[in-house]
Amino acid sequence: MKEGFRSKLRRSFLLVLRSKKACIGAVMLLLIFSAALFSEQLMPYDPTKVVAKELLAEPSAEHWFGTDNFGRDLFSRILAGARISVGIPLLVVAISLCVGIPLGLLAGFYGGKVDSIIVGVTNCLLCFPWILTTLALATIMGGGTDVVLIALGIGFAPELTRLVRSITLSIREREYVDAAVVAGEKKSSVLFRYILPNTIAPVVIQATLIMSKAVLEEAAISYLGYGVQPPHASWGLLLSDYSNYIWKHPLMCVIPGLAIMLLVLAINFFGDGLRDMLDPRYKGKVNKQ
Repeated sequence: MKEGFRSKLRRSFLLVLRSKKACIGAVMLLLIFSAALFSEQLMPYDPTKVVAKELLAEPSAEHWFGTDNFGRDLFSRILAGARISVGIPLLVVAISLCVGIPLGLLAGFYGGKVDSIIVGVTNCLLCFPWILTTLALATIMGGGTDVVLIALGIGFAPELTRLVRSITLSIREREYVDAAVVAGEKKSSVLFRYILPNTIAPVVIQATLIMSKAVLEEAAISYLGYGVQPPHASWGLLLSDYSNYIWKHPLMCVIPGLAIMLLVLAINFFGDGLRDMLDPRYKGKVNKQ
């Protein structure tokens, strides 16, 4: 058992190393996630307090990115925003997975009324613009991270539901699934032993796409003022706060915008690399070597 696990681990590691996109994306994500995770230790100043007498100061040895319009250290605020701008998309993906996978499995495996109900609700949610959902929830709940999580989690779950359902519809017609049913295995056992493992690869790839979208949409919601609320910071909120200074002090807008771009680029690189790695033709080349 240990040798089999080690063999799979070694093969997965080789696949990552042989995919340049996956390697680049993994390194970028590691750096960004580390900055977000250890942001409190890396921040030279309190991101919510005035630390400089000079407002809108240029970058210097004391303040690497300068200061904002209140005299707060911009580098510290970027690090503080990383925790939210990275954390929320991860939670959105987790919510989407917890909702989308079970519903997709149930719809595809049982069919009938269960399938009709789940597909109907899924299609309705897909037709409803996510921004309207966010605005409606913001009106009720008053904005904040909870609004972003609920709105985006509900908004992206239907994508996973449809994906898992389509895979399940294909897998359940296979001979080994029929043999398991005829042999008397429980339906729950068939789902978890034979169908669910076959959904992992495409679901992982879709999850990376959802995360990159969630980064952009969280930034958009916060930019509109319905997401993260002050004194907390996210990169989208920083863009909104500093947009009035884009001509006089463009660095204040460029840095959070660049941070968002690098995060999305890293996720897309890693997702593209995963897609190549999980392609059977690509894995065959690695196994031969």
